[in-house]
Amino acid sequence: MTDVDLERAIMGLLDARAGGATICPSEAARTVDPDGWRELMPAARAAAGRLAARGVVEVTQGGEVVDVRTARGPVRIRRR
Repeated sequence: MTDVDLERAIMGLLDARAGGATICPSEAARTVDPDGWRELMPAARAAAGRLAARGVVEVTQGGEVVDVRTARGPVRIRRR
């Protein structure tokens, strides 16, 4: 598992959804490692943060854009 795998999983999942749809970081983690996805959650959130920093996605909580590094609790990812 690499950080690039998680970034690709996030983008692949978003590509498969309708415009404006969101995914959970856990979906990307499950795509990369269906059995060990829970251990990948910090890395999946970090991958979302890197993509957000590049301006490719937005991380949201309660519909509002948040910084995944400081957000507590569940977040969603959407294309920017």
